[in-house]
Amino acid sequence: MIFLRNDYSLGAHPRILKALSDTNMVHTEGYGLDPFCMEAAELLKSQINAPDADIHFLVGGTQTNLTAIAAFLRPHQGVIAPVTAHINVHETGAIEATGHKVFHMPSPDGKLLPQQVEEAVRLHTDEHMVQPKMVYISNATETGTIYTKAELLALREVCDRNKLYLYVDGARLGCALTAPGNDLTLPDMAQLTDAFYIGGTKNGAMFGEALAIIKDELKEDFRFHIKQRGGMLAKGRLLGIQFSELFKDGLYFELARHANEMAQFLKNGIAGGGYDFWGNSITNQIFPIVPHMLADHLHQHVSFEDWAVPDDRTLVIRLVTSWWTTEDEVMSFLKQL
Repeated sequence: MIFLRNDYSLGAHPRILKALSDTNMVHTEGYGLDPFCMEAAELLKSQINAPDADIHFLVGGTQTNLTAIAAFLRPHQGVIAPVTAHINVHETGAIEATGHKVFHMPSPDGKLLPQQVEEAVRLHTDEHMVQPKMVYISNATETGTIYTKAELLALREVCDRNKLYLYVDGARLGCALTAPGNDLTLPDMAQLTDAFYIGGTKNGAMFGEALAIIKDELKEDFRFHIKQRGGMLAKGRLLGIQFSELFKDGLYFELARHANEMAQFLKNGIAGGGYDFWGNSITNQIFPIVPHMLADHLHQHVSFEDWAVPDDRTLVIRLVTSWWTTEDEVMSFLKQL
């Protein structure tokens, strides 16, 4: 079976497993107050060029999103997001369960436009309505697209005009920052957002996300929020060790770049067979449009997700490459195609 269903199906990169094994018998304090987490936090502050940032390690993306959004917003406030946003589609109403509304705006390419932010603010005018207070975006998006520096700057400006926080879901941030044509850096992310997270789960880690809180007013008591939401891992060292290994010599970007390269290799092969795509992904998720009969055949040999049904003849499928996808696997898929 060729596995192209997601980018977190394997356990962890061997170097991370070795680092966890090598430190296995070292006693440390718990709950992220250990030397490994402290070292990882300082390393990430250096990477994002934000020495005053607060770095927190959490286990998963949904947990990070709901903890951050619930902590940053007051009870009467909500968050503006693209309709495709993870918090709107794939988090089982986690944000709404915290009492905060998600204002979802149309988005065929997964990105949010400044004028859509203005529209959401304009439509919610007084105390009889939920007050927009945050803009949520993903980079890379759920459709595999990325934001340019100019686009992120435009969102920053519209947020500043309307006194909104800008929060970035970075579950696949590594793939975004190593994609062809990307002009954003980790320091740019820190400079242009109020908070963002760096995803490890989908980029070689066993599990884990690193949340960077940049804006001072959002930092206070955040560890209380993590604990209350069930996100404070007693063995927090397991998170710190992984992020130190990912960032000490560029492994994080190496793994993300490989996933992107395999996706483009796969995409070029599929396009060469005459197939079209749903959207123009340049990261590690691609969305070919194939006949239903072909999809049925591929399901016998390939693990992937059916994504959308544009008409009664065709199906959009999602193929996801990872840090461990090989050229042989891509060629095997193309042979089945």
